[in-house]
Amino acid sequence: MAFQAAIPPGGTWFDTLKKSFTNVPVDSSNNNAIPTSDFLEASESLTTLFGKSFDLISVHDLTTRLIHSIDLLGSMAFTPVKNDMIGNIKVPSYPPPPLPFLHSSHHLLSPFLEADTTRVPHIQKVRDRQLAAPSDSTTLQSLVLSELKTKKHTAAEGLLWLVRGLDFTSQALRHTLQNSDAELSTSFRTAYTSTLKPHHSFLVKPVFSAAMSATPYKKDFYAKMGVEEKAKVDMGKWLEALERQVKVLKEFQEKKEAKW
Repeated sequence: MAFQAAIPPGGTWFDTLKKSFTNVPVDSSNNNAIPTSDFLEASESLTTLFGKSFDLISVHDLTTRLIHSIDLLGSMAFTPVKNDMIGNIKVPSYPPPPLPFLHSSHHLLSPFLEADTTRVPHIQKVRDRQLAAPSDSTTLQSLVLSELKTKKHTAAEGLLWLVRGLDFTSQALRHTLQNSDAELSTSFRTAYTSTLKPHHSFLVKPVFSAAMSATPYKKDFYAKMGVEEKAKVDMGKWLEALERQVKVLKEFQEKKEAKW
């Protein structure tokens, strides 16, 4: 079992991330190019927010557990969802510790999945393309454009859904920071309505409805983040970086050359 790194004294959960979005550069001199490896690593680091990672599980089992665990909301019930998001990538030797508030709410990882849960996870789709054509995949934008030239769009579609999931996460946490009286359930419901809900089927929407109700109280969330005031400052910086990257990618994905 991998060792769980502890939050350093006086620090926050953000101090334990292997890669933060604050360390992902956006090259304004090159059409806001975002390096593929850095972005994927930061996205994978984000998944540790939702708990531990376990070994391989079949997609059929994932789908079954996702449907039948709506009223369970235990960490084991949500484990397959996280596994599907990160593509069962091996965790580093010293991964950041999971935040218990989300460890019991793994359905919130579902935005990183597409409606068809029989397919490859979104991060892994992008990673597979990067491995297949490394010279054409140094940035996310070049990866997408080079893939589309081959008349395929597997990674491009994976990135589209990954960005939607990151947009959902960032909006929920931003709402939490800006609305001191709002509980997490309200923040995540608000974010879901404006990001993912329009893209989800009637089968997926009830799963999210249940997930929103599973979030704990905000005070418990901050208690697990470390020093509360520093956590809020760190989260603000992290969100600012993530929001910029999401904005850049959404604008890129709206361009004619990035569509299929």
